[in-house]
Amino acid sequence: MDLRIALALGAAVPALLAVPGVAQDAKSDEDALAEKVITNTNPASFKPYGLTPPPKLVNDKAVQGGKALRIPLTGAGEPWSIGVNVPLLKPVQAGDKLVVAFYARLNKGDAPTAKVNGQIQLSAAPYTALFGKPFDVTPEWKLLQFSGKADKDYAVGSIGAAFHLNTGKQVIDMGPVAVLDMGQ
Repeated sequence: MDLRIALALGAAVPALLAVPGVAQDAKSDEDALAEKVITNTNPASFKPYGLTPPPKLVNDKAVQGGKALRIPLTGAGEPWSIGVNVPLLKPVQAGDKLVVAFYARLNKGDAPTAKVNGQIQLSAAPYTALFGKPFDVTPEWKLLQFSGKADKDYAVGSIGAAFHLNTGKQVIDMGPVAVLDMGQ
């Protein structure tokens, strides 16, 4: 099973279980579910910002896909001053349900957990969030997810998944990220 399908199943099946009659069909058709992934899930394709030099891609067999972006953080400044953007590769229609699933872990830190804020937001100023959720990230890899609906039509490149990471002196590893467009 490839990475897109694994992430799609991990993210979409819980969301689909809430829709009567849909979950059975989705489980039986992995390819159709993988088609709902509208991002490049590979951490090498992510757009980190706020760090010089940029974060390094590392090998880690403990995470789906075996690769992660290792992001050292100072905790100085605002939480959004250092983060990762993951562009959407397809347009989104008003009312579409978007499910964001991502792997993250605290690699090193002064505290036992780290705060990560995930959201779907505008890709240009004023970078307004459409929806999102804060998470506590631990030293164990976890598949985390949040979802919401698009408030209007968005062209390719106008919105994306964003992760604000600068919440403490710590090192966060970001594994694969998938945004699924579950439609209306």
